[in-house]
Amino acid sequence: MGHVLRDMTAGREDEAPRLWQDAFDGLVAPVRLVMRTTAAGPPAPVIAHLGYLSLLLVEAGPSQLSRTPRHIARSPGERIAVVLQRSGTALLTQDGRSTALEPGEVAFLDPRRPFTLDQRESHRMLLVSVPRQALGDPADHLFRLTGRAVPGRSGVAALLVPFLERLARLADRVTADTGDLLAGNTVEFIALLADELLGRDQEPPGGTRARLVPRVRGYIERHLGEADLTPERIAEAHYISVRYLHRLFEGEGTTVGRLILRRRVEECARELARRGRVSPTVSTVARRWGFHSPAHFSRAFKGVFGVPPRQWRLTGALEEELPGPELPRAAQRAAVH
Repeated sequence: MGHVLRDMTAGREDEAPRLWQDAFDGLVAPVRLVMRTTAAGPPAPVIAHLGYLSLLLVEAGPSQLSRTPRHIARSPGERIAVVLQRSGTALLTQDGRSTALEPGEVAFLDPRRPFTLDQRESHRMLLVSVPRQALGDPADHLFRLTGRAVPGRSGVAALLVPFLERLARLADRVTADTGDLLAGNTVEFIALLADELLGRDQEPPGGTRARLVPRVRGYIERHLGEADLTPERIAEAHYISVRYLHRLFEGEGTTVGRLILRRRVEECARELARRGRVSPTVSTVARRWGFHSPAHFSRAFKGVFGVPPRQWRLTGALEEELPGPELPRAAQRAAVH
């Protein structure tokens, strides 16, 4: 039977096409999907998740995937896609560049700007979806890499292509812990490839921990006074699992929960030590920095500085405050002890 062109955004009820549309929309960003299929339709795409990483394995006839300004206005896109062409030939267009994507080649897609991926024949494709935040600095320079095909025969791509092929085969058979580690390794490969293409491969590559930990610390500082600041919320904001978040901080000498607690106590100490004619109560300061219970605050404060908050306030009022963000000298002495 001949092929029939069907626009999968037209709303026709068909189980396989709906799965396709949902897969692309959910894993990358909303797109327009047009497919040329037999009456039976293509097989359903295969989806796998490894930590914050998502993989989409596609096998289909000719099709076209496009993202328009209208899509972008509705949903800017918080993820980046790496396409591995496994068979067939595609024409990729983005940022004023067009390239033929051949089997064994990879390419970047940035959903923040329009693109078209036109699969001209029956094909197999692996699409890897990565949170923009996880990729770090290279994500800000992808406009220089889109619309380009990267051969998988040399450099970092020669390592990445077989790695992605194996990853696709193993994804549904690994544990959650292993999945988190593999996600981090995959992002490292992708970031190294981007750095190589950008001409920055001679610079020391920053690891996933080096990119994510400062972002997490910054997020904690910005939301420190919010009582619902928890590891679960932080992990969700950075598109990673709670397990992976804790693993990131294994080399920091603390846990995420302890970091939040200590920073809250330090800010309370700084505020309680300020001299002035109008001073908030201890309980007011505690609530301002996210403590629900006065008893919990008192225990936490004493655990960090060795004295209860009311005694600290009396001691701090007698001390000169150091310039800048430093704690008073009383805080420094207590912190040492």
